[in-house]
Amino acid sequence: MTTFEFQNQIVNLNDFIQHFAMKFTRDSDKAKDLAQETMLKAFSNYDKFRTNTNLKGWLRVIMRNIFINGYRKKINTVIKYNSDDFNVQQGQADNYSPDHKMMKDEIQGFINSLNDEVRIPFEMHCAGFKYQEIMDSMNLPIGTIKSRIFQARKLLAQKINHA
Repeated sequence: MTTFEFQNQIVNLNDFIQHFAMKFTRDSDKAKDLAQETMLKAFSNYDKFRTNTNLKGWLRVIMRNIFINGYRKKINTVIKYNSDDFNVQQGQADNYSPDHKMMKDEIQGFINSLNDEVRIPFEMHCAGFKYQEIMDSMNLPIGTIKSRIFQARKLLAQKINHA
């Protein structure tokens, strides 16, 4: 099979590729991007395609791998957001009032008033520690850690509602 014939067959399967991409993404714009990326990858990997192989199956595998790799990249991307940086970049003035500072201090006071058994795991969780890390540092079962964090949230909600 020549390169031209190969590319022509892939172009003729455009509707199939688009339809199959919709099954993955459930969004027409993302499906078009995925289909385009699949076709590009297929064109660039012509030398790896074996004649007398199911072309549709080969394209499905390429598309599935592209979709999975994109999903993994998206999950592993950590988004850091700092509202002060955003406001500075956007040229917006700070909208903090003394009330915000008072509420923050009041909530911190509520947290500090919690029993150490629930306060410490809660603060660690809020600081970004994973349950496993909290469990290792406190030498407690993971179920206990999750329960104490839940209890801290519940107590804080009660204190805030009564304030």
